[in-house]
Parts: sequence; C-alpha cells; structure tokens
Amino acid sequence: MRALHGPPMPIPALRLVPLSFALLALFAACAVPARSRDTETASFASCGAARRVTCVVDGDTFWYRGTKIRIADINAPEVGHPSCPYEAELGAAATQRLIQLLNDGPFSLAVEGARTTDRYGRALRVVLRDGQSLGGRLEREGLAERWKGRRGNWCAAA
Repeated sequence: MRALHGPPMPIPALRLVPLSFALLALFAACAVPARSRDTETASFASCGAARRVTCVVDGDTFWYRGTKIRIADINAPEVGHPSCPYEAELGAAATQRLIQLLNDGPFSLAVEGARTTDRYGRALRVVLRDGQSLGGRLEREGLAERWKGRRGNWCAAA
C-alpha cells in the first residue's frame, strides 16, 4: 500500500511484459499487410481475328497465356450471337468491364467443383482478386448473372 503523499511504489516489471508483447503483436499485425496470393497478370484487350493468346472474348470467356478460360461462377450476355439488341449492348459492356477488371492488377485462377473443363474444352476457373470473385463483381454491376447450369434469357429483362 502506498501513502498518499509519499513516493510512488514501483510497478513490477513482470506485469508490463505480457501487455507490451500483446501490444507489439497487435501493432505488427496491423502494420504489415497480408501477402496476396494473386500472382497472375497480363495485359488484356478484346480478342480480334489474330491468334488468341491473351485477350477477352466476352464477359465470361477469355484467353490467358494460350488457354481459353470460361469464368465458372457466372454467365454473361452473348456478343457472338445475341438474341436481341439489349443482349448485344449488355454483352459489349460486360466484355469491356472484364477487360478493365483483368487489367486492374494481379489475380488468381481457382478450380471450383469437380469439373475442370466444359463441353467445349474451355478451362473452368473462378477469377479472384484478394479472395473476391471478379465474376461476382460483374454480377453485382448487372453485367452477368450467377451460373445456374444454363444460359439465362437476357432479352426477357429488356
């Protein structure tokens, strides 16, 4: 016990050590960003008539380093054979947005489920950045829909 008007009693150092380490660990966890697992990167443009190596076909299909990839978690409007003018317009917007998203920085390609290819031989992959699906982003922006195992009817939404 300490007197009201006397010198302060020393605080035992052992009580401060665990608190100091806890604060140091908390500071270190906040100060050092987690390393991203996103290591894939390239410069994407819309696919043309030339040999396709790294380019975007439409809002859910792209070529990456010579592999044709179908984004597994979404369905985007068709640009090759749209069913109506609205689908063609939305498909063009989805294509441009996918180009932007792929060019925005490193991404990862993940296999979802047991199937690794579709009936056309395209690699089925979910495209992720910082653990978030780029397909999901297209969906939230109204440029794609969640994949339900079949194409949706974009013209009914027009």
